[in-house]
Amino acid sequence: MEERKLRVEISDAGKRIDKFLVGAFEGKISRSFIKKLIDAENVLVNGKHTNAHYKVSAEEIVKVTIPEPKVLQLKPENIPLEVVYEDKDLLVVNKAAGISVHPAGMNFTGTLVNALLYHCKDLSGIGGVARPGIVHRLDKETSGLLVVAKNDATHINLSGQFKNRTVKRKYIALVKGVVQLDNGRVDLPIARRKKDITKMGISFVDEKKKNAITNYKVIKRLKDFTMLELLLETGRTHQIRVHTAHMGHPVIGDKLYGSKKGATTHALHAKTLGFFHPATKKFMEFNSDIPREMQELIKRGQL
Repeated sequence: MEERKLRVEISDAGKRIDKFLVGAFEGKISRSFIKKLIDAENVLVNGKHTNAHYKVSAEEIVKVTIPEPKVLQLKPENIPLEVVYEDKDLLVVNKAAGISVHPAGMNFTGTLVNALLYHCKDLSGIGGVARPGIVHRLDKETSGLLVVAKNDATHINLSGQFKNRTVKRKYIALVKGVVQLDNGRVDLPIARRKKDITKMGISFVDEKKKNAITNYKVIKRLKDFTMLELLLETGRTHQIRVHTAHMGHPVIGDKLYGSKKGATTHALHAKTLGFFHPATKKFMEFNSDIPREMQELIKRGQL
């Protein structure tokens, strides 16, 4: 266990406590990790618990307790893993549809994390016990490219790139019906549905809403569906699925948002992923082929 006491200088007065601590730890721990410490009551201001929105004042004493990391209980599993790129800092994998990225609920096996633990002996710990190395996610039924961090410095750097929207993410989707416009931009905020927390929806009034922007381009129009290329400016939960459903063109195979037939998994594939390598600073871009089931749908031309 590590404990640190920090005195707030005048130059830091007025900062949110999470931002203050990121600076105090020189970026070695992330804001999300700090929030977890705050939520676990491991951050005290003048001996009292606080929240992540608290703004510090000059001369206040901030005590931070970083507990010993929990022993990872997840079991490495020899699950097929398509590695597109790997070095000492990170790896890029092409996730198959139907596999969860990380354990959730009571599901602790058969996930991408279990496969990564078998493949790698070194993964970053910032994501917590259940999410080692996981910087970003894809839905279980969505296939495509993911970058995984092998150390905390890489994890922090990549998380910053996602936050600053410098990561290139391009998807291919088959959506229900014929999209009329050749291209467009959907700029609509998203929030979790209060009556069904498994679903997200368009919302302009929910205080927890987050801005979400999806650019789309028609690649091919077929009899009953359209093939779209989608470029994300933001990366919200279920963003593409919510935006296309709002357009009246839900992703084929997406039972949650209105397309109940046509595919056993989502006809949605994260085709392109580009980012600056945290160590070399060079921009790297990766591409992957769309999965066989989507190819078969396109060949048939109709559902």
